[in-house]
Amino acid sequence: MENTLVLERRMETGGDEHSSGVSWGAVVGGAFVAASVSLIMLALGAGFGLGVVSPWSNTGASSSAVGNAAICWLIAIQMISCALGGYLAGRLRTKWMAVHTDEVFFRDTANGFLVWAVGLVITVTFLVSAASTMAGGSGQRNDSNEEMAATKGAAAVNAYFVDVLFRSDVHSQVDGAVQAEAGRILALTLLQKDPRPADLAYLSKLVAAKTGLSLPDAEARVSQVVSDARQAEDNVRQATSRLLLWIFLALMIGAFSASYAATIGGKQRDHVKVI
Repeated sequence: MENTLVLERRMETGGDEHSSGVSWGAVVGGAFVAASVSLIMLALGAGFGLGVVSPWSNTGASSSAVGNAAICWLIAIQMISCALGGYLAGRLRTKWMAVHTDEVFFRDTANGFLVWAVGLVITVTFLVSAASTMAGGSGQRNDSNEEMAATKGAAAVNAYFVDVLFRSDVHSQVDGAVQAEAGRILALTLLQKDPRPADLAYLSKLVAAKTGLSLPDAEARVSQVVSDARQAEDNVRQATSRLLLWIFLALMIGAFSASYAATIGGKQRDHVKVI
């Protein structure tokens, strides 16, 4: 009887079909819940991960096992946190009395999707802010210091391969300026699809002069080092690509979980039978 009177009153004043289809209070509340649960589960997963990872190669879980577990945990985080946030948004929204059932279903789905979107923005903002705070904890740096640190970091990437170039049975010290020059040549060579023959020839002569190798052996070493460095970069690229694809899949699962859970919460809120 009470619902009938409320329905008649709302129809007289224009009905719910003219009201906003987004319950922002419920959406924001559900988004904060989803973000909080995801951060808690992320901390839990990081704790377990650090517990099974060992700095020694022959102990602890393997890198592939840790990577697979991290992907599964990321998907679980998205499913649980987004489903919980979407369900709460569906249960806490305003009840629409004079709206068709199909429209209610669409609004619930949209509200759940908004929970996922707002929660994702909140989580990313928090993580970026925390990372920026930790990165700047050692004090303020000017632009020149940042550029110098970036240059040193880029040079350190190829340091191992430069050392490989100048390995020799004769324990002689290679001049740092020579290694720096070889590192610059190697870095430029890796950036080019077709390396400059002049650079490779000069690098081979440099290696032959500093290691005592014959020129053909030095050329073979340079070719092998360039190939190994390219393979290492390709492995990093492929690993990053796989990670991004799995993150995309996890986020899509989170969006679906939030949207579907919001419809369940909305139906329970409206006491509508699930067909």
